Amino acid sequence: MRDKLRFILFLCAALLMLACANPAQEHLEQGDAYFGQLQWDEAISEYTKAIELNPEIALAYSKRGQAYAAKEDWTLALSDLSKALELDPKLIEAYSHRASIYHAQQQWDMAIADLGKAIELDPELAAAYSNRGWTYAGKGQFEQALSDLNKAIELDPELAEAYYNRGLVYNSQQQWDMGIADLSKVIELEPTNYMAYNDRGSAYTNIGKLDLAIADLNKAIELTPGYAIAYYSRGLIYKEQEQWELSIADLSKAIELDPEAALAKKELAMAYFLRGSDYGAKGQWDLAISDIDKTIELDTNFAMAYFFRGVLHNQQQQWDLALADLNKAIELQPDDPRAYHNRGYTFINIGELDKAIADFTKAIEVEPNYALSHYNRGIVYFNVGRADLAIADFNKVIELSDDPDLVAAARERISEIQRRK
Repeated sequence: MRDKLRFILFLCAALLMLACANPAQEHLEQGDAYFGQLQWDEAISEYTKAIELNPEIALAYSKRGQAYAAKEDWTLALSDLSKALELDPKLIEAYSHRASIYHAQQQWDMAIADLGKAIELDPELAAAYSNRGWTYAGKGQFEQALSDLNKAIELDPELAEAYYNRGLVYNSQQQWDMGIADLSKVIELEPTNYMAYNDRGSAYTNIGKLDLAIADLNKAIELTPGYAIAYYSRGLIYKEQEQWELSIADLSKAIELDPEAALAKKELAMAYFLRGSDYGAKGQWDLAISDIDKTIELDTNFAMAYFFRGVLHNQQQQWDLALADLNKAIELQPDDPRAYHNRGYTFINIGELDKAIADFTKAIEVEPNYALSHYNRGIVYFNVGRADLAIADFNKVIELSDDPDLVAAARERISEIQRRK
């Protein structure tokens, strides 16, 4: 009985020693658990403990490198992944993850080399072909990109990532139907892939199927309400459809979600400008000016907005405000004849006729066929007693203009001058 008890105690001790024989593995597993929960710092801490216990575990360096990459700490990530490969030159996952960092840094050739090594070690690795294809696309080598992506799909017909990457390559080449087909396959394989809906929506936009595009963008937003790009893309469609309120709401939401989105701010400025132009065409001056004010707030270098607000101020006989805006428009865009013309009109109304003549002359210099500037300059010349110059301008109007009313007015001015002689 005593020998039996001694054997049991020995067996328990042996089992306890086995359980404690690889504490580094326990830290690896705990690190993996944290990694799966996106707790990067905690994962890094566990992988570090594993490395401290056994500095020769290549997998620990590889996993810690992945965690550093998730934090976008590229230097430490590359250091760890390179160390993993130094310890184990056949560790495929380390090549793949290091390649993804090189890709993020646009070091295309280094990424391609690492993915090539992964494929050399495992020629059936569809994901490596997909990633290398996407890297070739980033480098602008689309033929090689499609070759690799086709191979990835051949090896794994259910690899959604490969269809997605190939769809984006087709879209970049304006092969919209093929891009749509691939993105539709992604959605079939991954019905919650909001990016595929967004990118298919963009492809539909480019072939004019706007209802389908909006449906896809609606779905992308439904799946991921914080996806700024989908709001931006939908806002652009609404802008094209002149649905100003919907466009402004979507573009504003895109900026709310991504305050650094400079392009979204420019498009939102344009939406306000176009709505303001509509208000102006309807004679709704206050609403028009309010929208143009918002345009300029969003894009302080929008020359056309200053020009149009200047015109609106002229319409309301707010000469000082008009002059300030037209000055700014000319400062930003010195070759716009309309700005000089409208400033000339402002100068007429504040009695600065020499400046008016100078501005009409500048408008004609920039655009020699600008009949209306010839007409207005002719009126100023007539009012300052320079009849011959006035007649020359009115004759030029008759020669240039296809507006019968303007031509008739020029003829009447010439008749009036001749009667007074």
